[in-house]
Amino acid sequence: MRTFISALATVLGILLASVAVPAMWVDRNIIQEDGFVRLAAPLGKNAEFQKKLAGAAVGTIDTGSVPGALSGLVDSVLEKAAESLTQLPGYPAAWEETLRRSHRLNFASPAGESSGNAPASSLTLDVTPLVALGSEEISRATRLPLNPPDQTLINVGQPAQREWAERLATYAPMGYIAAIGSGIAFLLALVAARRRWTVLFVAGLGGLALAGLWSLGLQLGSARAWATDTGNAVANMFRDEFVGAAAADFQSWIAATAVTGGVLAAAGIVTLFASRKRVRASR
Repeated sequence: MRTFISALATVLGILLASVAVPAMWVDRNIIQEDGFVRLAAPLGKNAEFQKKLAGAAVGTIDTGSVPGALSGLVDSVLEKAAESLTQLPGYPAAWEETLRRSHRLNFASPAGESSGNAPASSLTLDVTPLVALGSEEISRATRLPLNPPDQTLINVGQPAQREWAERLATYAPMGYIAAIGSGIAFLLALVAARRRWTVLFVAGLGGLALAGLWSLGLQLGSARAWATDTGNAVANMFRDEFVGAAAADFQSWIAATAVTGGVLAAAGIVTLFASRKRVRASR
């Protein structure tokens, strides 16, 4: 009976861990605002992406109030502003605020709902801070007052992907509960086991197997994400860069799981030989 309980608890611990680790990664790096900003911040260093994003942001600035005689001047300034936006001192702060606004828009929260932002029906970037920065630069260059819009949105995904984001926001935090359950299951397996080395060894093999399955799933998921056309060049670049950054970050969690699995398997083997040595010494 003890052997059966130990085996059942070990299998349960591995199954719970298979869900817990990816869910916790998603919660920390996608659902939580600071994690999302940290993961997406390097996109601000991609010159091609930022140039296109700046062009798209500046292109939304309304110049209808500018007198017709000055329209040619403003058009020229708009073009220059799109090219130089990323070089402005206020750009890093505007890019970070863009990410934070976008996260609040895509992952509903009380703070986001109370801010008065319109709900998004698809994955969206809120580039309002970049538009405000561009408007300020154009006003400075032309000495013409420009009032940036309260909200400027660029779609970077489809409604179906928005639904997935909402599901992740709902279920990802449950990964911590699964992690606690996994730990309790392994502890029960060790307490009930007649041969504890077996639990350690099987848990180690399970960790190595999970690392392999997650790695395969990551490759398939990334390939599918990259193959999805958003219909927008800026959105496609954001998708490519963000998926790459996310895959690289989760790969470090996979590597940590593989190392942990190897250590547990080795500990099981060492425990086996140690127990046999003690048995021989007692004879």
